[in-house]
Amino acid sequence: MITPDSNRNELKKGLRVCLWATGVTLLLVCLKGFTGIFCDSEILVADAFHSCADLLAISASGFGLWLASKKKTRRFPYGLYKAETLATFIIGLLIVWAGIEVFKEGYSKLFICVSVKAFPVYPAVVSLIAVFAAYFIARKERAIGRLINSQSLEATANESFLDICTSLMVLSGILLAYAQIPYIEGAIIIVIALLIFKLGLQNIWAALLVLLDANLDPLLQTEIENKIHELYGVKGVSQVMIRQAGPFKIIECKIETSPTLALYRAHELADKAEEFIMENYKHIDSVFIHVEPVKNNTLSAIIPVQDIKGLDSHVHGHFGRAPYFIILKISGSEVSIEDFYCNEFLKEKQHIGVKVIRAVIKNRLDLLFCSQIGEIAFYMLKNNFVDIYKVEDNFSVNDVLEKYHACQLELLNAPTHAVEESLVKKSED
Repeated sequence: MITPDSNRNELKKGLRVCLWATGVTLLLVCLKGFTGIFCDSEILVADAFHSCADLLAISASGFGLWLASKKKTRRFPYGLYKAETLATFIIGLLIVWAGIEVFKEGYSKLFICVSVKAFPVYPAVVSLIAVFAAYFIARKERAIGRLINSQSLEATANESFLDICTSLMVLSGILLAYAQIPYIEGAIIIVIALLIFKLGLQNIWAALLVLLDANLDPLLQTEIENKIHELYGVKGVSQVMIRQAGPFKIIECKIETSPTLALYRAHELADKAEEFIMENYKHIDSVFIHVEPVKNNTLSAIIPVQDIKGLDSHVHGHFGRAPYFIILKISGSEVSIEDFYCNEFLKEKQHIGVKVIRAVIKNRLDLLFCSQIGEIAFYMLKNNFVDIYKVEDNFSVNDVLEKYHACQLELLNAPTHAVEESLVKKSED
Protein backbone atom coordinates (compact mmCIF):
# COMPACT_ATOMS: atom_id res chain seq x y z
CA MET A 1 0.00 0.00 0.00
CA ILE A 2 1.14 3.56 -0.71
CA THR A 3 2.25 5.34 2.48
CA PRO A 4 3.26 8.96 3.22
CA ASP A 5 6.89 7.82 3.54
CA SER A 6 6.86 6.18 0.11
CA ASN A 7 5.29 9.35 -1.35
CA ARG A 8 8.10 11.45 0.13
CA ASN A 9 10.70 9.02 -1.24
CA GLU A 10 9.24 9.45 -4.72
CA LEU A 11 9.46 13.23 -4.39
CA LYS A 12 13.09 12.93 -3.32
CA LYS A 13 13.82 11.06 -6.56
CA GLY A 14 12.53 14.07 -8.46
CA LEU A 15 14.58 16.40 -6.25
CA ARG A 16 17.77 14.48 -7.06
CA VAL A 17 17.06 14.79 -10.80
CA CYS A 18 16.51 18.54 -10.37
CA LEU A 19 19.86 18.91 -8.61
CA TRP A 20 21.61 16.95 -11.35
CA ALA A 21 19.89 18.96 -14.11
CA THR A 22 20.69 22.23 -12.32
CA GLY A 23 24.39 21.40 -12.28
CA VAL A 24 24.49 20.46 -15.97
CA THR A 25 22.47 23.52 -17.00
CA LEU A 26 24.74 25.82 -14.98
CA LEU A 27 27.75 24.42 -16.84
CA LEU A 28 25.97 25.03 -20.16
CA VAL A 29 25.19 28.63 -19.20
CA CYS A 30 28.85 29.29 -18.43
CA LEU A 31 30.05 27.49 -21.55
CA LYS A 32 27.65 29.34 -23.85
CA GLY A 33 28.26 32.72 -22.22
CA PHE A 34 32.08 32.56 -22.22
CA THR A 35 32.24 31.11 -25.75
CA GLY A 36 29.77 33.67 -27.08
CA ILE A 37 31.70 36.58 -25.58
CA PHE A 38 35.11 35.19 -26.58
CA CYS A 39 34.02 34.44 -30.18
CA ASP A 40 31.80 37.53 -30.50
CA SER A 41 28.69 35.36 -31.17
CA GLU A 42 25.64 37.35 -30.12
CA ILE A 43 23.21 34.51 -30.79
CA LEU A 44 25.16 32.20 -28.47
CA VAL A 45 25.15 34.86 -25.76
CA ALA A 46 21.37 35.19 -26.23
CA ASP A 47 21.08 31.40 -25.92
CA ALA A 48 23.06 31.60 -22.66
CA PHE A 49 20.39 33.97 -21.30
CA HIS A 50 17.73 31.55 -22.45
CA SER A 51 19.53 28.76 -20.55
CA CYS A 52 19.50 31.01 -17.48
CA ALA A 53 15.69 30.95 -17.68
CA ASP A 54 15.89 27.15 -17.83
CA LEU A 55 18.16 27.19 -14.79
CA LEU A 56 15.62 29.24 -12.85
CA ALA A 57 12.81 26.93 -13.96
CA ILE A 58 14.66 23.79 -12.87
CA SER A 59 15.58 25.43 -9.56
CA ALA A 60 11.93 26.39 -9.00
CA SER A 61 10.89 22.82 -9.71
CA GLY A 62 13.50 21.47 -7.28
CA PHE A 63 12.43 23.93 -4.60
CA GLY A 64 8.79 22.91 -5.09
CA LEU A 65 9.64 19.21 -4.82
CA TRP A 66 11.75 19.88 -1.73
CA LEU A 67 8.82 21.63 -0.03
CA ALA A 68 6.40 18.93 -1.15
CA SER A 69 8.60 16.20 0.37
CA LYS A 70 8.27 17.71 3.85
CA LYS A 71 6.17 15.86 6.42
CA LYS A 72 2.59 16.89 7.13
CA THR A 73 2.14 19.22 10.10
CA ARG A 74 -0.72 20.55 12.17
CA ARG A 75 -0.61 23.77 10.15
CA PHE A 76 -0.41 21.89 6.83
CA PRO A 77 -2.43 18.68 7.44
CA TYR A 78 -2.61 17.91 3.70
CA GLY A 79 1.13 18.35 3.22
CA LEU A 80 2.93 20.84 1.00
CA TYR A 81 2.32 18.96 -2.24
CA LYS A 82 0.83 22.01 -3.94
CA ALA A 83 4.17 23.77 -3.60
CA GLU A 84 5.17 21.61 -6.55
CA THR A 85 2.13 22.91 -8.48
CA LEU A 86 3.04 26.48 -7.56
CA ALA A 87 6.51 25.78 -8.94
CA THR A 88 4.88 24.61 -12.17
CA PHE A 89 3.05 27.94 -12.36
CA ILE A 90 6.30 29.85 -11.84
CA ILE A 91 8.02 27.69 -14.47
CA GLY A 92 5.24 28.56 -16.91
CA LEU A 93 5.81 32.28 -16.29
CA LEU A 94 9.56 31.85 -16.82
CA ILE A 95 9.00 29.95 -20.05
CA VAL A 96 6.66 32.68 -21.31
CA TRP A 97 9.30 35.28 -20.43
CA ALA A 98 11.96 33.23 -22.24
CA GLY A 99 9.66 32.99 -25.27
CA ILE A 100 9.23 36.76 -25.35
CA GLU A 101 12.97 37.35 -25.08
CA VAL A 102 13.74 34.83 -27.84
CA PHE A 103 11.05 36.47 -30.02
CA LYS A 104 12.71 39.86 -29.54
CA GLU A 105 16.06 38.35 -30.50
CA GLY A 106 14.55 36.74 -33.58
CA TYR A 107 12.84 39.93 -34.68
CA SER A 108 16.09 41.89 -34.39
CA LYS A 109 17.90 39.24 -36.46
CA LEU A 110 15.46 39.60 -39.35
CA PHE A 111 17.06 42.81 -40.59
CA ILE A 112 20.64 42.68 -39.33
CA CYS A 113 23.43 41.02 -41.28
CA VAL A 114 26.43 40.14 -39.14
CA SER A 115 29.69 39.73 -41.03
CA VAL A 116 31.56 36.59 -39.95
CA LYS A 117 34.96 36.11 -41.60
CA ALA A 118 36.22 32.93 -39.95
CA PHE A 119 34.19 29.76 -39.63
CA PRO A 120 32.66 29.72 -36.10
CA VAL A 121 34.06 26.39 -34.93
CA TYR A 122 33.81 26.93 -31.17
CA PRO A 123 30.23 28.34 -31.16
CA ALA A 124 29.11 25.48 -33.42
CA VAL A 125 30.71 22.85 -31.16
CA VAL A 126 29.17 24.42 -28.05
CA SER A 127 25.75 24.38 -29.71
CA LEU A 128 26.15 20.69 -30.53
CA ILE A 129 27.16 19.97 -26.92
CA ALA A 130 24.04 21.86 -25.79
CA VAL A 131 21.86 19.71 -28.07
CA PHE A 132 23.10 16.44 -26.57
CA ALA A 133 23.01 17.78 -23.01
CA ALA A 134 19.41 19.01 -23.44
CA TYR A 135 18.41 15.62 -24.84
CA PHE A 136 19.77 13.66 -21.86
CA ILE A 137 18.36 16.17 -19.35
CA ALA A 138 14.92 16.04 -20.99
CA ARG A 139 14.81 12.24 -21.06
CA LYS A 140 15.77 11.94 -17.40
CA GLU A 141 13.32 14.63 -16.29
CA ARG A 142 10.45 13.14 -18.27
CA ALA A 143 11.12 9.58 -17.06
CA ILE A 144 11.21 10.55 -13.38
CA GLY A 145 8.41 13.11 -13.82
CA ARG A 146 6.07 10.45 -15.18
CA LEU A 147 7.20 7.93 -12.57
CA ILE A 148 6.30 10.22 -9.67
CA ASN A 149 3.53 12.11 -11.51
CA SER A 150 5.36 15.43 -11.07
CA GLN A 151 3.88 18.34 -13.03
CA SER A 152 6.88 20.61 -12.56
CA LEU A 153 9.37 17.97 -13.71
CA GLU A 154 7.31 17.20 -16.79
CA ALA A 155 7.07 20.93 -17.46
CA THR A 156 10.85 21.35 -17.27
CA ALA A 157 11.25 18.20 -19.41
CA ASN A 158 9.09 19.77 -22.11
CA GLU A 159 11.18 22.93 -21.88
CA SER A 160 14.36 20.83 -22.16
CA PHE A 161 13.04 19.13 -25.30
CA LEU A 162 12.38 22.58 -26.74
CA ASP A 163 15.95 23.46 -25.80
CA ILE A 164 17.07 20.82 -28.30
CA CYS A 165 15.20 22.69 -31.02
CA THR A 166 16.52 26.00 -29.71
CA SER A 167 20.11 24.76 -29.73
CA LEU A 168 19.69 23.41 -33.26
CA MET A 169 18.20 26.74 -34.24
CA VAL A 170 21.17 28.53 -32.66
CA LEU A 171 23.54 26.25 -34.58
CA SER A 172 21.67 26.99 -37.80
CA GLY A 173 21.75 30.70 -36.99
CA ILE A 174 25.50 30.61 -36.43
CA LEU A 175 26.04 28.85 -39.76
CA LEU A 176 23.57 31.08 -41.59
CA ALA A 177 25.24 34.16 -40.15
CA TYR A 178 28.49 32.87 -41.59
CA ALA A 179 26.68 32.42 -44.96
CA GLN A 180 25.27 35.99 -44.74
CA ILE A 181 21.56 34.92 -44.64
CA PRO A 182 20.32 36.57 -41.43
CA TYR A 183 16.61 36.75 -42.29
CA ILE A 184 16.31 32.94 -42.21
CA GLU A 185 17.98 32.88 -38.81
CA GLY A 186 15.51 35.44 -37.50
CA ALA A 187 12.49 33.58 -38.88
CA ILE A 188 13.58 30.32 -37.25
CA ILE A 189 14.12 32.09 -33.93
CA ILE A 190 10.59 33.59 -34.07
CA VAL A 191 8.98 30.19 -34.76
CA ILE A 192 10.80 28.61 -31.83
CA ALA A 193 9.87 31.58 -29.64
CA LEU A 194 6.18 31.08 -30.42
CA LEU A 195 6.45 27.39 -29.50
CA ILE A 196 8.15 28.29 -26.21
CA PHE A 197 5.46 30.89 -25.50
CA LYS A 198 2.69 28.34 -26.14
CA LEU A 199 4.33 25.78 -23.83
CA GLY A 200 4.60 28.35 -21.06
CA LEU A 201 0.89 29.22 -21.32
CA GLN A 202 -0.01 25.52 -21.21
CA ASN A 203 1.96 25.05 -17.98
CA ILE A 204 0.36 28.13 -16.41
CA TRP A 205 -3.13 26.91 -17.32
CA ALA A 206 -2.47 23.37 -16.02
CA ALA A 207 -1.16 24.71 -12.71
CA LEU A 208 -4.14 27.05 -12.32
CA LEU A 209 -6.57 24.15 -12.82
CA VAL A 210 -4.85 22.18 -10.06
CA LEU A 211 -4.70 25.15 -7.69
CA LEU A 212 -8.43 25.73 -8.28
CA ASP A 213 -9.20 22.01 -7.56
CA ALA A 214 -10.61 21.31 -11.01
CA ASN A 215 -11.60 17.73 -11.88
CA LEU A 216 -8.74 16.76 -14.18
CA ASP A 217 -9.54 13.06 -14.53
CA PRO A 218 -13.29 12.40 -15.04
CA LEU A 219 -12.56 8.92 -16.43
CA LEU A 220 -10.77 7.93 -13.21
CA GLN A 221 -13.66 9.38 -11.20
CA THR A 222 -16.19 7.23 -13.09
CA GLU A 223 -13.99 4.13 -12.81
CA ILE A 224 -13.60 4.49 -9.03
CA GLU A 225 -17.36 5.05 -8.62
CA ASN A 226 -18.12 1.85 -10.54
CA LYS A 227 -15.50 -0.24 -8.73
CA ILE A 228 -16.51 0.93 -5.25
CA HIS A 229 -20.16 0.21 -6.06
CA GLU A 230 -19.19 -3.42 -6.74
CA LEU A 231 -17.94 -3.88 -3.15
CA TYR A 232 -20.39 -5.99 -1.18
CA GLY A 233 -22.21 -3.87 1.38
CA VAL A 234 -22.03 -0.69 -0.68
CA LYS A 235 -25.58 0.15 -1.76
CA GLY A 236 -24.62 3.21 -3.74
CA VAL A 237 -21.85 5.71 -4.46
CA SER A 238 -23.25 9.21 -4.42
CA GLN A 239 -20.08 11.15 -5.13
CA VAL A 240 -16.36 10.74 -5.81
CA MET A 241 -14.21 13.88 -5.78
CA ILE A 242 -10.59 13.88 -6.90
CA ARG A 243 -8.31 16.72 -5.84
CA GLN A 244 -4.86 17.01 -7.35
CA ALA A 245 -2.19 17.97 -4.82
CA GLY A 246 1.10 18.35 -6.65
CA PRO A 247 2.07 14.91 -7.96
CA PHE A 248 -0.53 13.12 -5.81
CA LYS A 249 -4.29 12.80 -5.62
CA ILE A 250 -6.58 13.19 -2.63
CA ILE A 251 -9.87 11.34 -3.01
CA GLU A 252 -13.11 12.00 -1.16
CA CYS A 253 -15.95 9.53 -1.58
CA LYS A 254 -19.49 9.25 -0.24
CA ILE A 255 -20.91 5.74 -0.11
CA GLU A 256 -24.33 4.49 0.94
CA THR A 257 -25.06 1.38 2.96
CA SER A 258 -27.86 -0.17 5.01
CA PRO A 259 -29.31 2.28 7.59
CA THR A 260 -29.43 -0.56 10.15
CA LEU A 261 -25.69 -1.26 9.87
CA ALA A 262 -23.83 -0.95 13.15
CA LEU A 263 -21.33 1.89 13.45
CA TYR A 264 -18.30 -0.41 13.66
CA ARG A 265 -19.48 -2.31 10.56
CA ALA A 266 -19.91 0.96 8.66
CA HIS A 267 -16.35 1.85 9.69
CA GLU A 268 -15.11 -1.54 8.41
CA LEU A 269 -16.87 -0.93 5.08
CA ALA A 270 -15.25 2.50 4.80
CA ASP A 271 -11.83 0.94 5.51
CA LYS A 272 -12.49 -1.70 2.86
CA ALA A 273 -13.28 0.95 0.24
CA GLU A 274 -10.24 3.01 1.24
CA GLU A 275 -7.88 0.02 1.02
CA PHE A 276 -9.28 -0.90 -2.40
CA ILE A 277 -8.56 2.57 -3.79
CA MET A 278 -5.08 2.80 -2.26
CA GLU A 279 -4.06 -0.65 -3.52
CA ASN A 280 -5.43 -0.34 -7.07
CA TYR A 281 -4.56 3.21 -8.10
CA LYS A 282 -1.21 4.97 -8.22
CA HIS A 283 -0.22 8.36 -6.82
CA ILE A 284 -2.97 8.41 -4.20
CA ASP A 285 -1.88 10.20 -1.02
CA SER A 286 -5.05 9.84 1.04
CA VAL A 287 -8.67 8.70 0.78
CA PHE A 288 -11.59 10.05 2.82
CA ILE A 289 -14.70 7.85 2.86
CA HIS A 290 -17.99 9.21 4.22
CA VAL A 291 -20.70 6.60 4.90
CA GLU A 292 -24.37 7.57 4.66
CA PRO A 293 -27.59 5.54 5.11
CA VAL A 294 -28.96 4.26 1.82
CA LYS A 295 -31.37 6.60 0.05
CA ASN A 296 -32.34 4.04 -2.57
CA ASN A 297 -35.71 2.40 -1.80
CA THR A 298 -35.01 -0.67 -3.97
CA LEU A 299 -33.92 -3.67 -1.87
CA SER A 300 -33.18 -7.30 -2.67
CA ALA A 301 -34.80 -9.84 -0.29
CA ILE A 302 -34.72 -13.63 0.05
CA ILE A 303 -37.24 -15.87 1.85
CA PRO A 304 -37.02 -19.67 2.43
CA VAL A 305 -40.36 -21.17 1.31
CA GLN A 306 -42.09 -24.56 1.28
CA ASP A 307 -43.67 -24.28 -2.16
CA ILE A 308 -43.64 -22.28 -5.38
CA LYS A 309 -46.85 -20.26 -5.45
CA GLY A 310 -45.55 -16.77 -6.13
CA LEU A 311 -46.38 -14.31 -3.35
CA ASP A 312 -48.72 -16.93 -1.84
CA SER A 313 -45.77 -19.23 -1.10
CA HIS A 314 -45.41 -20.17 2.58
CA VAL A 315 -42.36 -19.61 4.75
CA HIS A 316 -40.38 -22.72 5.63
CA GLY A 317 -39.47 -23.23 9.28
CA HIS A 318 -35.69 -23.31 8.79
CA PHE A 319 -33.36 -21.41 6.51
CA GLY A 320 -30.93 -24.17 5.53
CA ARG A 321 -33.55 -26.94 5.13
CA ALA A 322 -35.99 -24.98 2.95
CA PRO A 323 -36.67 -26.68 -0.42
CA TYR A 324 -36.99 -23.35 -2.22
CA PHE A 325 -36.01 -19.71 -1.89
CA ILE A 326 -37.87 -16.80 -3.39
CA ILE A 327 -35.83 -13.71 -4.32
CA LEU A 328 -37.71 -10.40 -4.39
CA LYS A 329 -37.08 -6.82 -5.40
CA ILE A 330 -38.79 -4.41 -3.00
CA SER A 331 -39.15 -0.82 -4.16
CA GLY A 332 -41.31 1.06 -1.70
CA SER A 333 -44.72 -0.61 -1.77
CA GLU A 334 -43.98 -2.33 -5.09
CA VAL A 335 -42.71 -5.92 -5.03
CA SER A 336 -41.54 -8.06 -7.91
CA ILE A 337 -40.30 -11.66 -8.00
CA GLU A 338 -36.76 -11.84 -9.34
CA ASP A 339 -36.24 -15.60 -9.14
CA PHE A 340 -37.02 -18.88 -7.41
CA TYR A 341 -34.00 -20.85 -6.26
CA CYS A 342 -34.25 -24.61 -5.71
CA ASN A 343 -32.18 -25.84 -2.75
CA GLU A 344 -29.82 -28.27 -4.45
CA PHE A 345 -27.97 -29.00 -1.19
CA LEU A 346 -30.82 -30.71 0.73
CA LYS A 347 -29.14 -34.09 0.46
CA GLU A 348 -25.95 -32.76 2.02
CA LYS A 349 -25.29 -33.76 5.63
CA GLN A 350 -23.83 -30.49 6.90
CA HIS A 351 -23.25 -26.81 6.17
CA ILE A 352 -26.29 -26.60 3.90
CA GLY A 353 -27.03 -22.99 4.85
CA VAL A 354 -23.47 -21.92 4.10
CA LYS A 355 -23.63 -23.54 0.66
CA VAL A 356 -26.98 -21.90 -0.09
CA ILE A 357 -25.60 -18.50 0.89
CA ARG A 358 -22.60 -18.92 -1.39
CA ALA A 359 -24.97 -19.76 -4.25
CA VAL A 360 -27.38 -16.83 -3.79
CA ILE A 361 -25.10 -14.09 -2.43
CA LYS A 362 -24.34 -12.94 -5.99
CA ASN A 363 -27.83 -11.34 -5.97
CA ARG A 364 -26.43 -8.67 -3.61
CA LEU A 365 -29.00 -9.41 -0.94
CA ASP A 366 -30.20 -6.75 1.48
CA LEU A 367 -32.83 -8.64 3.50
CA LEU A 368 -33.57 -12.16 4.73
CA PHE A 369 -36.92 -13.18 6.26
CA CYS A 370 -36.86 -16.49 8.14
CA SER A 371 -38.10 -18.15 11.33
CA GLN A 372 -34.91 -20.04 12.24
CA ILE A 373 -31.28 -19.65 11.26
CA GLY A 374 -28.13 -21.21 12.63
CA GLU A 375 -25.03 -19.52 13.92
CA ILE A 376 -22.70 -20.01 10.95
CA ALA A 377 -25.25 -18.90 8.33
CA PHE A 378 -26.33 -15.94 10.48
CA TYR A 379 -22.84 -14.46 10.84
CA MET A 380 -21.97 -15.22 7.24
CA LEU A 381 -24.97 -13.16 6.09
CA LYS A 382 -24.23 -10.41 8.60
CA ASN A 383 -20.66 -10.22 7.33
CA ASN A 384 -22.16 -9.63 3.90
CA PHE A 385 -24.29 -6.74 5.23
CA VAL A 386 -27.64 -8.61 5.07
CA ASP A 387 -30.38 -7.59 7.56
CA ILE A 388 -32.21 -10.63 8.98
CA TYR A 389 -35.85 -10.37 10.14
CA LYS A 390 -37.69 -13.03 12.13
CA VAL A 391 -41.07 -14.25 10.80
CA GLU A 392 -43.46 -17.00 11.87
CA ASP A 393 -43.69 -20.43 10.24
CA ASN A 394 -46.32 -20.82 7.54
CA PHE A 395 -46.61 -17.08 6.92
CA SER A 396 -47.26 -16.41 3.25
CA VAL A 397 -44.83 -14.15 1.43
CA ASN A 398 -47.64 -11.57 1.24
CA ASP A 399 -48.00 -11.73 5.05
CA VAL A 400 -44.27 -11.19 5.47
CA LEU A 401 -44.26 -8.18 3.17
CA GLU A 402 -47.32 -6.67 4.84
CA LYS A 403 -45.72 -6.89 8.30
CA TYR A 404 -42.38 -5.63 6.97
CA HIS A 405 -43.97 -2.50 5.49
CA ALA A 406 -45.87 -2.00 8.76
CA CYS A 407 -42.55 -2.27 10.70
CA GLN A 408 -43.93 -5.18 12.77
CA LEU A 409 -41.02 -7.59 12.26
CA GLU A 410 -38.17 -8.17 14.71
CA LEU A 411 -34.65 -7.51 13.42
CA LEU A 412 -32.45 -10.41 14.55
CA ASN A 413 -29.19 -9.49 16.24
CA ALA A 414 -28.25 -13.09 17.05
CA PRO A 415 -28.86 -16.55 15.53
CA THR A 416 -31.94 -18.44 16.68
CA HIS A 417 -29.83 -21.43 17.73
CA ALA A 418 -26.17 -22.29 18.21
CA VAL A 419 -23.97 -24.65 16.21
CA GLU A 420 -24.22 -27.37 18.89
CA GLU A 421 -28.03 -27.41 18.67
CA SER A 422 -27.84 -27.70 14.90
CA LEU A 423 -25.53 -30.69 15.18
CA VAL A 424 -27.89 -32.42 17.59
CA LYS A 425 -30.83 -31.87 15.26
CA LYS A 426 -28.70 -32.71 12.20
CA SER A 427 -29.81 -29.45 10.67
CA GLU A 428 -26.53 -27.64 10.56
CA ASP A 429 -26.76 -24.55 8.36
